[in-house]
Amino acid sequence: MEWTPASVLRWLFDSERGASGRLLPRWFFLRALGLIYYSAFFSLVFQIRGLIGPHGILPAGEYLQALAERFGHAAYWYAPTLLWVSSGSHMLTGICWAGMIASLLLVLNFWPRGMLAICFVCFLSFVSAAQDFSGYQSDGMLLEAGFISLFFAPTGFRPGWGEESRPSRASLFLLVWEGFRIYFESGVAKIMGGDAQWRNFTALDEYYQNGPLPTWMGWHMHHWPHWFHAATAFGTLALELGLAWLMFLPRRLRILCFLLITPWQIGIIVSANYTFLNYLVLVLGFLLLDDQFVLPWLPRFMKRSFLATKEAKPLGAPTPEEKWRTRIHAQFSALKLAMTAVMLTWIFYATLAQLVWMVKPWPLPTTPVSALEPFRIANRYALFAVMTRGRYEIEFQGSDDGQTWLVYPFRFKPQDPSKPPGIYAPYQPRFDWNLWFASLSTWRQEPIVVRTEQSLLRGDADVLLLFAGNPFPHAPPRQVRAVIWQYWFTTPAEKRSQGTWWKRQQLGLYAPRLERQSDGRIAVLEWPPALESRE
Repeated sequence: MEWTPASVLRWLFDSERGASGRLLPRWFFLRALGLIYYSAFFSLVFQIRGLIGPHGILPAGEYLQALAERFGHAAYWYAPTLLWVSSGSHMLTGICWAGMIASLLLVLNFWPRGMLAICFVCFLSFVSAAQDFSGYQSDGMLLEAGFISLFFAPTGFRPGWGEESRPSRASLFLLVWEGFRIYFESGVAKIMGGDAQWRNFTALDEYYQNGPLPTWMGWHMHHWPHWFHAATAFGTLALELGLAWLMFLPRRLRILCFLLITPWQIGIIVSANYTFLNYLVLVLGFLLLDDQFVLPWLPRFMKRSFLATKEAKPLGAPTPEEKWRTRIHAQFSALKLAMTAVMLTWIFYATLAQLVWMVKPWPLPTTPVSALEPFRIANRYALFAVMTRGRYEIEFQGSDDGQTWLVYPFRFKPQDPSKPPGIYAPYQPRFDWNLWFASLSTWRQEPIVVRTEQSLLRGDADVLLLFAGNPFPHAPPRQVRAVIWQYWFTTPAEKRSQGTWWKRQQLGLYAPRLERQSDGRIAVLEWPPALESRE
């Protein structure tokens, strides 16, 4: 075959000349991606009004209005979201339901590219307007994988196994490239971040206790011997900096890589609640496999169905009346190929540049990188570059007299020492999650805490739904405060004797104590002491 620039472009970006032998991994990957999208929207539908609704903690409408006043028409690019049309409760709930329906249809293999587009637009609409509630690397991972999958998925409304629209090599590479970068960039961040805990292999000694939302399995693993924690710290660095390169090597080494990273991710899933993050990293690993490896593991009915698509099918001879359609199709295909090549090459450059900058600040053009930032489709990842050195929890309390304080119970994060930490992932409780980050900082840097206090004084129903219960069911309290505790896992002996999973110590006031006055205004009764960030 003679290689020309046009043939190289078609070989890389055209699905008609896409990678053979990767249909089954793609089929399973897209089904799993649909389930991950569903988990993201399902968790949002119960929270979104309390987070960014008109009466939420950080109203999206106020945020978008401030952007419009500052940037003018450029604000639409800075925050690409459907909430510019409306940021009311119905619109917020609507994008969640639209995303859930589209993600289920993606799982059912109905018009994969169309459903992926709907999921991407709906999730981006939330992320772009959610402010502090969307600053997670997991959100960027899902948007990046979802966008690239628009080019990776088969065409058509009912594509079956996608034999007639194979995965393009460029999109397959970029999805594997994303999985590689999640590992490798996190390893580089651990080394470049300078945290002595990684150099001393002590980073995981307190890891299971101090993460955002621990699990009961994490309690048990926390008490395993030090050599286990040191070995897993070393294994983490070895996997991220060394073994991840196997993703780009020949078939047998790619499969070996899959067999190593899959149990690793399962171990993380059961020992910590990182929402859908590890599920997404897990399913990106599916793309290291091929049909030859997957086929023997399929149930008999799926194997028969798949093998039936490999049978030769007669081609119909084109009629003279179809020549004009053929010409139009050829022109449209050329335009689509050009747009695909530009978009995927752009993403590759932006991600490669960010990886290079992690190691050395080379003077590469920054405009292509910054132009994609609002869309979160070309990201840099740095998971656990610095390990937290303590577990702190913020607790909201209300009172009518300033003497007796009643606690607002949380749904997911540690609070009751006798309650075992659960496994909630891939469900993402963004309010509970954000309070963990806030506990490592100061109230002046975390506006969600004071805003939550104000919402509780007003008795905002949407915000109250973020809690497990309301200790003031008849009327809002007159005063609200946020106190901070330090938590530790109990020892096995303490758990046997006391039946508790946690022990804790109250450290004092975290944020200003507020009071609702008779005229409805909110006043500060007490200021917290000046504290340094706890990171």
